Amino acid sequence: MHEPHFWRDLPRGSRARAPMLRLLMTPLAGIYSWAGQRRLDKGKPEDAGLPVICIGNLTLGGAGKTPVSAAVRARLSAKGLRTATLSRGYGGSLEGPLRVDPAVNVASETGDEPLMLAARGEAWISRDRLAGAIAMKAAGVQVAVMDDGHQNPAVKKALSIVVIDATEPFGNGFVFPKGPLREPAARGLARADGVVLMGDGETPKELAGFKGAIMRARLAPLALPAPGRYVAFAGIGRPERFFDSLNTYAGVELADAAPFPDHHVFQPSDISYLTKLAAEREATLITTDKDHVRLPAAIRDKVARVSVEAKFEEDAVLDDLLARVST
Repeated sequence: MHEPHFWRDLPRGSRARAPMLRLLMTPLAGIYSWAGQRRLDKGKPEDAGLPVICIGNLTLGGAGKTPVSAAVRARLSAKGLRTATLSRGYGGSLEGPLRVDPAVNVASETGDEPLMLAARGEAWISRDRLAGAIAMKAAGVQVAVMDDGHQNPAVKKALSIVVIDATEPFGNGFVFPKGPLREPAARGLARADGVVLMGDGETPKELAGFKGAIMRARLAPLALPAPGRYVAFAGIGRPERFFDSLNTYAGVELADAAPFPDHHVFQPSDISYLTKLAAEREATLITTDKDHVRLPAAIRDKVARVSVEAKFEEDAVLDDLLARVST
């Protein structure tokens, strides 16, 4: 889905704030929030037999939790611990538990993010997170890094880390569908051991009384795109952030950009449109890693991609937090 404009933190008086529509959605937001709290209250987290580190967020859409999950996995793996990510497999047909094999599986089976995670480390999927963590333990995994699931009470968590987009932390501050929040910010932060502020932006006022670790991180390219003229496309939470990032790379000229909904499944008509657009602009197509794995195999080699990783400003803060699990 495309994020509605009124979910943003817009200036007072702006028509895009859609005050009447938001008013009509207030009862639905109340029901959504109540249902989420009820699920947490009734849930009885079970121990899967291995430490589970949850990397979640408080809003719908992308905040950078998947790159953070990969970074945490890499840190613990470097300490000699067999560490793997665990994802729900959103958008995939397989229920799991299953270890993702990028040489065998495709995005339509596992979802795009698990396939992307599997390209640089061990990754599992399971619709039932508890069953997935138990299967990982049986296979010899020592630490599970759960990509998403902060609002899932099924699994006992050794650590909960919330990723926040520092440029727009909580949108308009309301719960879905009135706003982008999965739950009230204060409630979600109360269950977190640490927070990662992703990108530039002031520390949100909601963190004034937060007792856990606060870390800063940014998404950095693993390899810069080759200089040239490009038509960019992306089906992620905030496509415009990807498009803006391309303008910061030396020698890269952005000729055009095409946004798609998050987790968009590219159809032949989409590929035809993008190919014609690139030809008209005399440019090369470029996209994100997450989108690249969803492309038909026949076109992947013709599309450039940008791979990113989460870089932390203060490594010691993250290491101290992870020491609770790795020692």
